[in-house]
Amino acid sequence: MTARIGTELDEAVRRLRAGELVAIPTETVYGLAANALDERACLRIFEAKRRPAFDPLIVHVRSAEHAREFVRELPADAERLMRAFWPGPLTLVLPKRELVPDIVTSGLDTVAVRAPAHPLTAQLLARLEFPLAAPSANLFGRMSPTRAEDVVEQLGDELEYVLDGGPCEVGVESTILGWEEGRCVLYRPGGTPLELLEPLIGPVRVASQHSEHAPRVAAAAPGMLAAHYAPRTPLVIEANAAHPLAAGEALLAFRHARPAHACEVLSATGDLREAASRLFAALRRLDRAGATRIVAELAPERGLGRAINDRLRRAAAAST
Repeated sequence: MTARIGTELDEAVRRLRAGELVAIPTETVYGLAANALDERACLRIFEAKRRPAFDPLIVHVRSAEHAREFVRELPADAERLMRAFWPGPLTLVLPKRELVPDIVTSGLDTVAVRAPAHPLTAQLLARLEFPLAAPSANLFGRMSPTRAEDVVEQLGDELEYVLDGGPCEVGVESTILGWEEGRCVLYRPGGTPLELLEPLIGPVRVASQHSEHAPRVAAAAPGMLAAHYAPRTPLVIEANAAHPLAAGEALLAFRHARPAHACEVLSATGDLREAASRLFAALRRLDRAGATRIVAELAPERGLGRAINDRLRRAAAAST
């Protein structure tokens, strides 16, 4: 049975309480949600996405106060970040309490938590007695969904209900931060730019990514695999914009269109917020264009441009 798309919170609440999967909207991308305290329901997330067990899930909570129920301690920097950026596209990796199942954290003693800013999901969380484990609602390694229809396209046979909150405003996943030996570490650039974080907490170290084939052990945080977010059409990063595209090649341009088999422009004005919100939808259209490969221009390496470039580099790594 193909998943039904709807806006009924009662339906989402009923299914989640019954241990079922529900796709939910967030400001970043759509998530595949289950009761984060129900091991069997969380196992279904891994099965539906074909997600490896070493890749932890993000737990979505109502607020900083709600997060305290699931983490043992909060560094002072974490509290500052929660006050400044929650609800919003920022995930914090913190020491977990025992009630968080090991399947959610891939056996780690830390849990990734965030408070989503989407109003419909905020209402959903307010009505539930439990937090939601919710990675992106896509097949593992593929592009994240930014519309309800994108979820059905990839996972329509794996769940029965998609809560439709419209197109995602941010369009790239959350920034993920953690602490190692007392120092803040960036595990994944995302919807909260580093330039906004460092004035509040000081310099942030950037963690290295895991190889796709690596880990017999868990990644330190969700979303750390080097090869990820890939369309089916091979994708390469453009090395030289002066070279014309070959026959059959599609172009993902940052600002300016050029002759190509198919072309998508992320932002004609160079607006990084617009570019991020359009990224995955543009890649989906190019993926359907019948091109031999997609050639992608990088965005400026600042603000949300870091998150855009991170997703493009990982998509390119998945194509090799």
